[in-house]
Amino acid sequence: MAKLYFRHGTVSSAKTLNLLAVAHNYRTQGKQVVLIKPALDDRFGSEMIRSRAGIEQAADIKVLADTQINRKEFQGVSCILVDEAQFLSAAVVEQLRDLAVDMNIPVICYGLRADFRTKLFEGAARLFELADSIEEIKTTCAFCNRKAVTNLKHLNGVATLSGPAIDLGAEEKYFPACYACYKEQHAATSLHKAA
Repeated sequence: MAKLYFRHGTVSSAKTLNLLAVAHNYRTQGKQVVLIKPALDDRFGSEMIRSRAGIEQAADIKVLADTQINRKEFQGVSCILVDEAQFLSAAVVEQLRDLAVDMNIPVICYGLRADFRTKLFEGAARLFELADSIEEIKTTCAFCNRKAVTNLKHLNGVATLSGPAIDLGAEEKYFPACYACYKEQHAATSLHKAA
């Protein structure tokens, strides 16, 4: 039986680069892969899945929170790869779970675990509940050499907890951070505001 996978990591942990490498490997073997992305992720254009390393592929399917997945689109598919899975609704994650089981197609979802406030995203929470396999894609903290476990958001060069949970950006706004540096950066912001 095929599995539902959740491969999570902080910002800048090469999740999308990993997804594109998996797609390349399947296609090199002559197998059909479907690439899915949430419609709201338009940082690199509405159609593209792009790694910060510059490698990109067009998405085959863009999904909205209320998307009803059409199973006919997956006939003959060897693997389904999902980028930015944290932005999926719980309902879409459940449909992907059913695809893996009912159609015997592995579904590999890549995404963040939590937002910059350390709160789980809806899609990530449901993936933690339903995935057969949960794997962490690791990277180091941008401020020290420990493992990054949080996504630190900066606004005007200082750490912030303000703004909506979904606030698209890249290296100009978000940094991978260990929890100690995450706390330190926010403490420095508090001191800066008090001065």
